[in-house]
Amino acid sequence: MRSACCPHDVLLNDTDRRILRLAVPAAGALAAEPLYRLVDTAIVGRIGTSELGGVAIAISILSIVIAGSNFLAYGTTQRVANRLGASEPSAAADVGVQAIWLALFIGTAAAPLLAVGAAPLAAALGAGDDVLRFATTYLRISAIGVPFVLVGLAAQGAQRGASDYRSALIVLAISNAVNVVLEVGFVVGLDLGVAGAAWSTVIAQVLAGLALLSLARPYLRSARSRRPRWDDMVPLLSAGRHLLLRVASMLVVFTGATSIAARIDDATLAAHSITVTMFFFLALTLDALAIPAQTLVAEELGRGGPGAREVAQHSLRLSLWVGIGLAVLLVAGAPAIARLFSSDPSVISRATVGLCLLGAILIPGAVAFATDGSLIGAGDYRFLGRAAFGYLLAVVPIAAIVLAFPSLGIVGIWGGLMVWMSLRATVNVGRSRRVLAPA
Repeated sequence: MRSACCPHDVLLNDTDRRILRLAVPAAGALAAEPLYRLVDTAIVGRIGTSELGGVAIAISILSIVIAGSNFLAYGTTQRVANRLGASEPSAAADVGVQAIWLALFIGTAAAPLLAVGAAPLAAALGAGDDVLRFATTYLRISAIGVPFVLVGLAAQGAQRGASDYRSALIVLAISNAVNVVLEVGFVVGLDLGVAGAAWSTVIAQVLAGLALLSLARPYLRSARSRRPRWDDMVPLLSAGRHLLLRVASMLVVFTGATSIAARIDDATLAAHSITVTMFFFLALTLDALAIPAQTLVAEELGRGGPGAREVAQHSLRLSLWVGIGLAVLLVAGAPAIARLFSSDPSVISRATVGLCLLGAILIPGAVAFATDGSLIGAGDYRFLGRAAFGYLLAVVPIAAIVLAFPSLGIVGIWGGLMVWMSLRATVNVGRSRRVLAPA
């Protein structure tokens, strides 16, 4: 009787505890990259609106590369956990080793392309004049840290697959503290401006990537080969192809939103930058509940047991409660949060509206993120990729309307994102019920 009337009792069963034990350290680890950018946005925002707009454009481009490479973590997590669940530790270690090689290859190819293409990429997103100059500076410097970020993602995948979430949390907490200290020194103390913000983040990323690689070594010791083997990379690349379509489609939505904001006016772009930075921060907080589902669902399926559906259901319920709580806090604190990032009244007013809309988006977002995690744990990569592309096509008409009527401003941009997120949540729920249905 007590469980029927007390949600607290219902939440705290064994499955919930398993998820929360992993979710707590996952939250800190997942927040690392957004925290780097959140610090950059906050400090640069005090310098000027053009500087903040330039950083917003550069962060959008970096997000495409880094988030597009998240398959190195997600695919590795699922494959390592599945093999450990099937009692195949050497096969699990092989997955981790090849993931790290693949991350190194991709990172060393991407960095020079980003540096050389910084100006045209920023211009393609609508940056011009001073905004273009600041975006180019930030992006060229930030390209140096990309290979280290990608290697860190692969290393985290091996650790998460073995249910080790604490190592990444410790490393990334320290690296963020280093970033804050360096950024204050470079930007405020040495007056290096946007370049100082970028260099502080790169230094922190290099140190974090090397530390994560070192801490992943115990999970790689039983690998049957330490050399790169193309045949062993192909399965991860196959999963990555679908996950890349998923992430690319999602980021096209946000990059397109940033491009639309840039074409309205600088104040709207700056306000959108604040809102989207908060989105990536809070969304990855929700993802902290989805990432354990990747590990636990994959483990259960590797064992051939019936527990995968239960993990998915509890992950969804926990995520929804957290999403509602975050939404309430964000809406209540929207005006104060906007003032933390800018002193420009026009930016503050627009950002306040954007943050309130973001609060509403977090509720369907909680559902979308949780079900994404369960479907990744089940290896349902093809569906996730194709569905994400479908959601993108669905919101193209909304983008066209906002471009045609720029007076819609930040309300039009984030209203369109609400439609997009609601579609994700609705379709994912139906799919996860079918994929994880009892045999």
